[in-house]
Amino acid sequence: MTALRARPSSLGRVEFTAMLAGSMALAALGIDLMLPAFDDIRADLGLAAGSNEVTGLVTAYFIGMAAGQLFYGPLADRFGRRPTLYLGFAIYGVGALASALAPGLATLFAARLIWGFGAAGPRVVTLAVVRDSYTGEAMARAMSFIMAVFLLVPVIAPTLGSLLVAASSRRWMFVACAAVAVGTAIWAQRLPETLRPENRSELRFGRIAQAARHVVTNRQTVGYTLAMTSLYGVFTSYIASSEKIFSDIYDQEAAFPFLFGGAAGVMGLGMVINARVVERFGTRRLSHGVLLAYLVGASVLTAITLGWDGRPPLVLFFVGLCVMLTCHALLIPNFNTVALHPMGAVAGMASSVTGACQIAVGAFLGSFLDRAFEDTVTPLVLGFLGYGTLALALILWAERGRLFQRLQPVA
Repeated sequence: MTALRARPSSLGRVEFTAMLAGSMALAALGIDLMLPAFDDIRADLGLAAGSNEVTGLVTAYFIGMAAGQLFYGPLADRFGRRPTLYLGFAIYGVGALASALAPGLATLFAARLIWGFGAAGPRVVTLAVVRDSYTGEAMARAMSFIMAVFLLVPVIAPTLGSLLVAASSRRWMFVACAAVAVGTAIWAQRLPETLRPENRSELRFGRIAQAARHVVTNRQTVGYTLAMTSLYGVFTSYIASSEKIFSDIYDQEAAFPFLFGGAAGVMGLGMVINARVVERFGTRRLSHGVLLAYLVGASVLTAITLGWDGRPPLVLFFVGLCVMLTCHALLIPNFNTVALHPMGAVAGMASSVTGACQIAVGAFLGSFLDRAFEDTVTPLVLGFLGYGTLALALILWAERGRLFQRLQPVA
């Protein structure tokens, strides 16, 4: 099926895509808007200039998101997508306001955990709604358009964050995030309920365990989820360390919002390209080809980086970084599609399990790279190569060594 099942005539496909992308983008807003405010946060909380303690605010947010993934999935499969989405919006807003009011670093960490927990709701529900509405290559195409709009946030958020901090403080910046959540929740009232009545599951431990077992015993779902998780590890390391890379290693603090946003814009372009070509080449074939290209690009970037003792010229590093992030943009929606393809009857649970693994384990893998950062980009570049190689091994396991096969219809 390539058409929407439950979209009323008043909700066009463009609005449907934009609404889901906006809901999912709240998760990115809670991170990217804050990155230029690290110095302001350090000063506000009495931390030393350049202190790495503030990077824990990103980690706390990811931990909250990972925990929330497993919470929202069963609710979405039992009560429907819309009520679960509104619950996520509410918790997100509470976490953002608590972060604005937090008097110290410890309370800010706790507020960020709550904030991330709320952000998990829109993410889980968005993936479940897409799986309810599409399948096969059409699902990959829809996912790419949603991701492309979603990536507008990293393009504009750092610049917007810098302006908000300059005009007021980081506290009002957090209030702005809560206001965006309220506005998105009002808009989402137009979203139809996409969960079919016959697919509603009971909220019992046995039923939840059965649905989870269905997810974790499917070789295709597990393999592609773990491959996504591996790539997510190096991506989270880039997000958490981007300020240090551009501001400290390359001394481009003033240009950081533009460099970070430019790289995100390249990813968004990659998502649009994927949406245009995925139905022609097929989800599996395209993702397998891009993964091989990813490893070639990572090998070249590694050679360049080591040749300059870990600090290649900014232009060379930025071009190489954009190549790698473009590959990420082509792989993320396609790997998500293949992983969720067999999971139509338990889309909420599948979104929870795959999302929790991707975020929790991915953040754990990324932390190894974060701790290795000093004054070179070598850890990140080696992460692209090492975690990319692991992703290829996992895809080969999932496909039993047979690459470039077409995605088969689900009964």
